[in-house]
Amino acid sequence: MNTISRKQFLYNSGAASAALLLSSLESWASVHTEKKLRIAVIGCGSVSNRYIPQLLSSPLLELVSLCDIKYERAVAQNQLYKVNAATYPNIDEQLNGVAFDMLVTLTDMQVHGAINKKALLAGKHVWSEKPLANTYREGRALLDLAQSKQLKIWGAPAVVNSPQFAFMSRMIQEGKLGRIASAHGQYGHTGPTWSAFFYEKDGGSMPDLGVYNMATLTGLLGPATSVMAMTSIINPERKIDDIGLVKVAAEDNAHVLLEHQKGIISHIMCGFNYFDPHGHEAANQTLHTIQIFGDKANIRLIGYDWETNGVMVDDSWDKPPRLVCTDKGGYEWQEGARVTGESIVNNTVPKINIEHALHVLEIIEAARKSSVSGKKIKLESSFTWPIVSYLNHSS
Repeated sequence: MNTISRKQFLYNSGAASAALLLSSLESWASVHTEKKLRIAVIGCGSVSNRYIPQLLSSPLLELVSLCDIKYERAVAQNQLYKVNAATYPNIDEQLNGVAFDMLVTLTDMQVHGAINKKALLAGKHVWSEKPLANTYREGRALLDLAQSKQLKIWGAPAVVNSPQFAFMSRMIQEGKLGRIASAHGQYGHTGPTWSAFFYEKDGGSMPDLGVYNMATLTGLLGPATSVMAMTSIINPERKIDDIGLVKVAAEDNAHVLLEHQKGIISHIMCGFNYFDPHGHEAANQTLHTIQIFGDKANIRLIGYDWETNGVMVDDSWDKPPRLVCTDKGGYEWQEGARVTGESIVNNTVPKINIEHALHVLEIIEAARKSSVSGKKIKLESSFTWPIVSYLNHSS
């Protein structure tokens, strides 16, 4: 059986998206808008192959600037997607170059916080891939800075945007699961090989993978009040494509318990040592990775919260579970920058919430503290919940 790496998957699917995008430019060109939000992207590696087509697809956004410390990558993406943007080798030159309104940060995760701070200080809105900072305190300071300058900042993931998330949230709010007791989420693979930052200090499986399930479960069940966790390093060395063997400093295996209000407990497992024959080709995934139990029903998210394929509802003693809500509704995990950028132009409030992203960041930090101390760690952050209220809404 042929296999494909995550890097290849991101590149191939990005190239396919580009082909569809470029074939439709004429129709998009006919769409007129009074104002476009000027976008700059920093980080032109694998993930940019998913982000750039999303950004180019919007008639409300204009991609004007690309940057990468490996400058040739910025040039290559500019040519591949026919962006006609200015290109730069570092954030300082980018900020001093062609004018833009919002920075999309797609770099190594360890430098997200520093780059996002520079952008805010320069008067730019920010969308950041996860995590938006290395610590909760750093992230909170970014939000305070943004608010002081009347700027917007958001952080991935965008899991709350999927129709499946909305369906599950509505079922929970309407009491169709009964009294909620427990939930589980899992996400893992055998680990990236194209960059060492995943395994370096402040990298790890939680900010790369577990972050999705943390955002989904807190989004569905409400903010966590405390965390207990165990983390470990299964493979002390990893072979990276361009540099060879590196020492692993961040967890590549994590189990995290979250305590929510009303006695609800959820569990998340994530790691870089999980064999999954689906890899990152999740379109045909028929297994569930999120499950929520009540005393009247349980619901299971089929696929991943970043690649949703439906919801399995099990609410009968004598009838089989039924698969519902299989339409993705256009949802893609890489849509966050586009959606939030468009919200600035339209002066609307997106479902993606910076306080939610900060809460997840605190969970990751608390999980590491709990693993070291063996103690339950209380959380101080929260966010407005539910993400969308369905009570008293018409069906």
